[in-house]
Amino acid sequence: MAQSASNVILISMPSSRNIALTVHELETGEFYWVLMEAVDGAPGDTTHVYVPLEAAHEPYATYSNALVAGVAMMRRLFGPDGSRPAP
Repeated sequence: MAQSASNVILISMPSSRNIALTVHELETGEFYWVLMEAVDGAPGDTTHVYVPLEAAHEPYATYSNALVAGVAMMRRLFGPDGSRPAP
C-alpha cells in the first residue's frame, strides 16, 4: 500500500455544514477523492472530527484528476456556490 501525504480542502458551507475534500493514493498510481463532513465534538473543542460522506469507487490515474472529480461531486451535491443541495 502506498503511503502519501494528502492535502485537504476545507469548504465552509453556508448552511452550517463543514465539508472537507481530500485525495488519497491507496496504491501506487491509484488516487481516490473523499468528501468528509465534520461532526460535533466535545463542547469547547477547537478540533474537528470528520466522517466520510462520499468517496470515489474507482481510482484516478493522477492526484489532480481525482481532485477535479471530487470538486465536481461537491458541485453536484451542493450546487456551484455551495449554498444549496443539487436537485
